[in-house]
Amino acid sequence: MNERKDKPRSDIDFKMMSFFFRIRDRFRNPGNLLEKVGIKKGQTLLDFGCGSGSYVIPAARMVGEKGRIYALDIHPLAIRTVEKKANKEGLTNIATILSDRDTGLPDESIDVVLLYDVIRSIKDKRALLKELHRVMKATGLLSILAEHIKVEDVLEIAEKGGLFSLRDQHGKLLNFEKGQHEQAE
Repeated sequence: MNERKDKPRSDIDFKMMSFFFRIRDRFRNPGNLLEKVGIKKGQTLLDFGCGSGSYVIPAARMVGEKGRIYALDIHPLAIRTVEKKANKEGLTNIATILSDRDTGLPDESIDVVLLYDVIRSIKDKRALLKELHRVMKATGLLSILAEHIKVEDVLEIAEKGGLFSLRDQHGKLLNFEKGQHEQAE
């Protein structure tokens, strides 16, 4: 099987991206965006493609001590950056996962998946969505931020095959419910 694998950015590219995100986050509070997702205390959340952790820290505060955040990224620097931020903030409800796609999480274990400005760079989008569908609870939510990709393209990608259906939209933020099963294509 010739599966396409995603590759991490170079270290310098990651550091430049992280610097840009620090500046961006001062002007656009990531917590405000997360409020539109409806994250609640005690939930389990997966931030897929967490990068330098812009959404991980506010999400960890939102789910509280009884909640859990999984921060997954393909880049080792992303994982180290998130771990440093979590330690600095004294947050113990964050676990990191270094992976290109497979989460290693149990079936139906996640309440909310964040896929923020990531889907455009994933080569095998279908395989990613199947993995996210697998780990999401039946009442789970997939939240996609459509930056650097058209909203219409995100809708087409996410709804193809019946894995997900749009629940609500806030500009470029699209929240999807889990579909029951994949339809024949």
